[in-house]
Amino acid sequence: MDKFDIKKNYLIKVNEYQKHNKLYYENSSPILSDREFDDLKNEILKLEKKYNYLSNKLSPSNSTGYKPSKNFLKSKHRVQMLSLSNAFDEDDLVNFEKKIYNYLNEKIPLEYSVEPKIDGISASLTYKNGKLVSGTSRGDGNIGELITENLKTIFDIPNEIKNDNFPSDIDIRGEVFINKNDFNKLKDNFANPRNAASGSLRQKDPNETKKIPLKFIAYTFGFFEKNNFKNQSDFLRSLKNWGFITSKHNKVFKNINELIKFHNKFENERFHLEYDVDGLVYKINNLNLQKRLGFTSNAPRWAIAHKFSAENAYSEILNIDIQVGRTGALTPVAKVKPVNIGGVVVSNTSLHNEDEINRKDIRIGDTVKIERAGDVIPHVIEVDKKKRKKNSKKFIFPSKCPSCGSITEKEFNKITKKIDAVRRCTSDGYVCEKIAIEKIKHFISKDALNIDGLGKKVVEKFWELKLIRLPQDIFKLNYNKISNLEGWGKLSVSNLKNSINNSKEVFLEKFIYSIGIRHIGIENAKLIAAYSKSINNFLEFVKNNDFDHLSDIDGMGETQIKSLKNFFNNATNKNIIFELSKILNIKKKETDQNGKFKNKNFLFTGKLEDMSRAEAKSLVEKNSGSIVSSVNKKLDFLVVGEKPTSRKIDQAKELGIKVLKYTEWKKLLNKTG
Repeated sequence: MDKFDIKKNYLIKVNEYQKHNKLYYENSSPILSDREFDDLKNEILKLEKKYNYLSNKLSPSNSTGYKPSKNFLKSKHRVQMLSLSNAFDEDDLVNFEKKIYNYLNEKIPLEYSVEPKIDGISASLTYKNGKLVSGTSRGDGNIGELITENLKTIFDIPNEIKNDNFPSDIDIRGEVFINKNDFNKLKDNFANPRNAASGSLRQKDPNETKKIPLKFIAYTFGFFEKNNFKNQSDFLRSLKNWGFITSKHNKVFKNINELIKFHNKFENERFHLEYDVDGLVYKINNLNLQKRLGFTSNAPRWAIAHKFSAENAYSEILNIDIQVGRTGALTPVAKVKPVNIGGVVVSNTSLHNEDEINRKDIRIGDTVKIERAGDVIPHVIEVDKKKRKKNSKKFIFPSKCPSCGSITEKEFNKITKKIDAVRRCTSDGYVCEKIAIEKIKHFISKDALNIDGLGKKVVEKFWELKLIRLPQDIFKLNYNKISNLEGWGKLSVSNLKNSINNSKEVFLEKFIYSIGIRHIGIENAKLIAAYSKSINNFLEFVKNNDFDHLSDIDGMGETQIKSLKNFFNNATNKNIIFELSKILNIKKKETDQNGKFKNKNFLFTGKLEDMSRAEAKSLVEKNSGSIVSSVNKKLDFLVVGEKPTSRKIDQAKELGIKVLKYTEWKKLLNKTG
């Protein structure tokens, strides 16, 4: 490529960058992902580094953000509000530190203040004599939009600070954002949480901004009269004392290895946060050293943003497998070329159902964009049809079950008046191999009979060896044969045997749930058990296939009753129930109607020290209490064990729910512990 072509290619990228810059900062409607935007920026910077004759005033090396909107008055920042350079791997961080040492021309110990990089809108708040006098957006880094009245509507931003130690003249800087849960209520109006925050701050009427639940986290300062702080971390602590919200994830580390270790840990945990973050910001902690290092034309030398791995990536579909679930649902899963998304290697991705495949026209051999967010199963966002092969063929969803050959069908839903999106195998009972295996897995699962040592892989192996075909076969296993299998010793066989024997004593509600009847979850099973009062009464309902009287129960509808009738209309299913009733000791759960937990709702998180989660739940219910499945306003107590889910604790505190340590809960249960 000659000089002319290099310049031409460079200018195309710069113009593209400015186009997306405007969409990102001014219009709040980006069409590139953050990673794609960063990649474009880095391509330009690399070209400039390689060819020193390339330069343009619109290049990211010479510009920050985008010029302020004409809809607002402009305000010049007293100290520039610049963006940060990006790091994507360890080499980038090593290079960042090397540049610092080169600039200082001496090798002194460095300490880093670390903060999450919230994906929101930067704002600068000017306080004089404790009063908020103006608020400005970042704009192009030199001049921002004056959005004071809109910022004043945010509860996290103090309008007046009366703390004696608060500076007489200071610009407090931070990020305006919206929580994920709050965004879910607004997602029909905005593309993502960042757009919701940006669009809300740009409302001409502050009363419209006030309707949006915006948040603000403070993280640094701009202009600061008489700054006596030594470290960034000291300033962050003072921000909290002055009444600002700061990130509880702020840390201080001493070297690159510690930064990498924390980044890897935080990257996996970030999906559980209430708000979006796209990286971590590392700042030299010593403020005098920050001042000495100063700035380049568009970024500070003393800080860098370490971005997270992309949450989406492109890969090729190698095959489409159809999995058959416990209720006969046919679920398509794409086998893709392994690709790293958000620090996790993805080789399987959900295609949801037949309608989704047809709507997106997904085919084997297609190049597709895959998204992964937190614990959500990776799924295909879109097909890159420009890369589709000429011999590509439309994927035809099977009209017969790939496991047993039975006809598949979509049911008509009387409630929604629509045909279900999910296609199902019409096989009844345990005729379909895949359905049978999944039903047995459900039978032994944690919320059912909870048989330790008999996991999903073991069930599949025992099925392959013809040791199991029906749930009752679990209680007739040939332990001598098992002890001769690879990986099984005397101890593991003994543990399995004990676990199976212990599971024979089961409450009626758990037994009903364990059978795996479609539309009958644990809550419905509890209602049926309470109504039946005994296993004999329940067996009588099964014998006569008479469940119409359950319609008197609040929470049991036509769908559940029809499902019960269909299930027990099958002779195999009926026989399994009667066989199991002879093997198991099925009893009704005894509850104290006036127990110490009467009218109280509990939720457990983390590992409990000396009892299983199932036992703890049982004790709550025995004492007239109830268990809920998530943190919500109905919850009275969140009980915390070892290594709890921090997200649940944060949600509970936000809703004013009492958080109990496990030991405190035990004292409530029994004062002697």
